[in-house]
Amino acid sequence: MSSESAFPVTPPSRRPLRIAGVVALLIAVGIVAAGLVLRADDAHKLKTWTDAQAVPSVSVIQPIRDASGPSLQLPSRLEAFTRAPIFAQVSGYLKSWNADIGTPVKAGQQLAEIETPELDQQLLQARADLQSAQANAVVAGTTAKRWEALRGTDSVAQQDVDQRTADYTAKAAIVAAAKANVDRLVATKAFGRIVAPFDGVVTARDTDVGALINAGSSGVGQELFEVSEVKQLRVYVQVPQNYAPAIHNGTTATLTVPEYPDQQFTARVIAAADSVNSTSGTTLVQLLVDNSGGKLLPGGFASLKFTLPVASDSVRVPASAVVFDSRGVVIATLDQDNHVHFKPVKIARDLGDSVEIGSGLAATDRIIDTPPDGLSDGDSVQVVTVADKKAAAHG
Repeated sequence: MSSESAFPVTPPSRRPLRIAGVVALLIAVGIVAAGLVLRADDAHKLKTWTDAQAVPSVSVIQPIRDASGPSLQLPSRLEAFTRAPIFAQVSGYLKSWNADIGTPVKAGQQLAEIETPELDQQLLQARADLQSAQANAVVAGTTAKRWEALRGTDSVAQQDVDQRTADYTAKAAIVAAAKANVDRLVATKAFGRIVAPFDGVVTARDTDVGALINAGSSGVGQELFEVSEVKQLRVYVQVPQNYAPAIHNGTTATLTVPEYPDQQFTARVIAAADSVNSTSGTTLVQLLVDNSGGKLLPGGFASLKFTLPVASDSVRVPASAVVFDSRGVVIATLDQDNHVHFKPVKIARDLGDSVEIGSGLAATDRIIDTPPDGLSDGDSVQVVTVADKKAAAHG
């Protein structure tokens, strides 16, 4: 028997090859299908992103209603409650002075004394004239009585009696005039003592011993002393016209001075000018501040801070939310569907980084902060929060 007949040869099967081909085809189809699905998904995402980018993103804020009113800070000046420049009413030489600047004085306390030699001589002469007039009046009175006693006899004429009586009357008038002149000079002599007109502090002394003193007021004579009452001080401030109605009698303000920056004083409005200065557009307001501690100095600078009342319909928004264009002053708001609506508003006060809106805006409105250019009424927008911005920046 031959070897070929003993071991017959079986031809190889093609079934595994067909199965492998089918599997490879399915894998290829799956890869193509997955690629098409992924490409379609990317295209959809791109379209969604493109559509989202076409809708503006905005930040939304709420108006703020302040619990307390805004503050108004203004420069002011301090003045003594009562201030009296003291001039001499008699001429002479300063004999002595008893109070220097900063000295507390009482009403009637002597500040200085003036020597008045010329006035003294006039007073001596006036007293001599009075004595002469009194002597003449005594003689005239005696003569008039004697002539009056002879009226009933035929020894004197009525004319002579009347002349003697009239002479006595004239002499008595001369006596009265001479006495009045003496009293005037005595009263003038008393002005040689310079006294304090009220309780206060000597805030100026412009004379010294031996100085020639000329009687007269400002512009004629020399100011000798100045006495000021400083237990209370007057505060004068120029208030802008639009704030004047909010500041009236009884309104209080906080006062600070440069020398005590960490200390505050309370001042109270006691009077207002009730008129507006046409040059500055302000009205003069007077306040009163207690200075029993003596820390405030008359004539000094002070800063006044008024706390104004809160307007019932006013709200505060950032200045970046306000739009100025052809429509005027407007603010972009959003409705419930995130559609834009521009509201015209009226600015009550500009506070720098924020503004107070007097009318046109409600506290419940949603406001677009820094609205994008080209935004129009009715546009749809998407609202982003601060967290969204941070996440976008991080991504």
